[in-house]
Amino acid sequence: MSLTPRPEAAPARPAPRPRSAKARVGVWARTLHTYTSMISLLAVLFFAVTGVTLNHPDWAFGNAETRREVTGTLPAGWIQAGEVNWLTVAEELRARHGLRGRAGDTRVDGGEASLSFKAPGYGADAFIDTATGRYTLTVDAQGAVAVLNDLHRGRDSGRAWAWLIDLSGVLLALVAVTGLVILLYLKKTRGKALAVMLGGTLLTGLLMWRAMG
Repeated sequence: MSLTPRPEAAPARPAPRPRSAKARVGVWARTLHTYTSMISLLAVLFFAVTGVTLNHPDWAFGNAETRREVTGTLPAGWIQAGEVNWLTVAEELRARHGLRGRAGDTRVDGGEASLSFKAPGYGADAFIDTATGRYTLTVDAQGAVAVLNDLHRGRDSGRAWAWLIDLSGVLLALVAVTGLVILLYLKKTRGKALAVMLGGTLLTGLLMWRAMG
């Protein structure tokens, strides 16, 4: 009868050391930087491209503008006891002429009433004779680049888009801050990178000072 030696028990692994506060900050910075970068990637691309087109309004591509003028008469009931039913007027004009955007800037001045429709790269103005209901409507529609530029500025784009711009700003700020934190952990490149950042900051400040005259 042979005796088989029992395998020796593996030595117990030491318990992992708890991470220091500095290490935890580094992990959180990398995680936030990664995910905020991915989420805001399209926002960075959009605002980068439209920033260039805004800076060059003389570029002609995609900036074709069309204007049309139409006339008509509103049906009875659009004005009662001297008060304009603006909802009725706006919906009637939308249905007749395919208008878009938000209706606003309503005004009644003597014998004339007016309202406007606004959207990015788009505007329509209606002037109505309060005595007859006869109106003149001018519609201006700009090209795709003008639409994108107005979206960049948040012009006539509505509250939801304004919130998206704010959110994009917060995300980009997080990307910048977490990127700077990660840089501080990179010992080999930290000094050179900070020197480049300082130089870029000084150059930007100088150009800003010159731009303000």
